[in-house]
Amino acid sequence: MLFDTHVHLNARQFDDDREETIKRARDAGVEYMVVVGFDRETIPLAIEIAETHEHIYAAVGWHPVDAVDMESKDLEWLEELSAHPKVVALGEMGLDYYWDKSPAEVQKDVFRKQIQLAKKVNMPIIIHNREATKDIVDILKEERAEEVGGIMHCYNDVVEYAKECVEMNFYISLGGPVTFKNARDPKEVAEAIDLEHMLIETDCPFLAPHPNRGTRNEPAYVKLVAEKVAEIKGLSLEEVGQKTTENAFKLFRLNQ
Repeated sequence: MLFDTHVHLNARQFDDDREETIKRARDAGVEYMVVVGFDRETIPLAIEIAETHEHIYAAVGWHPVDAVDMESKDLEWLEELSAHPKVVALGEMGLDYYWDKSPAEVQKDVFRKQIQLAKKVNMPIIIHNREATKDIVDILKEERAEEVGGIMHCYNDVVEYAKECVEMNFYISLGGPVTFKNARDPKEVAEAIDLEHMLIETDCPFLAPHPNRGTRNEPAYVKLVAEKVAEIKGLSLEEVGQKTTENAFKLFRLNQ
């Protein structure tokens, strides 16, 4: 039994075969998923998918790339949605220095406001990080984000930062890059971080794992991520699946 903690089944890439994709995931042993909404367009569909599938949940937040578009009413909307019975986390939120749509200071302000909201409603957060690890870690510390904890989504940086995040009550979530032949950091993180603090994900439709790299990713492929983590740690697929699912249930406060 596997839990894909970060999917974008609400993406347009799944408009033609969303239900078939969910069935393929179940057939592959992926029973649980969290669909992540991150703007005005993707949030309503994330909730709709969660409402119509018993073992699929939703997260709602504001993506850093679109931080410049966020208005005060959007933050109020996120607060309202946090009370929905199928919403289990706030995010994805964070910093993205790769794309230049939103200035860094605007991103930081929106990030801080969402952390503060998460503390207000007592919900874990899902962190998006692209080329901004130090600033993210600093903000998490300054805002005392350890009070709610959460996920370092699709973690792709050095072990040292991963350990700092674990100390702040965050799980390290590994995705497709851990299977890439030339991706050193995720493999080192998989080896160094205890399974007690680890989750798995696809981030589909992005970052498909080897040998499907370059194609549309989907939740069924999270099994390939789990297999690579098991190989690196010298464990069975069943052990990795069971523990990462237990971790997800604990973080999202679900009943098994």
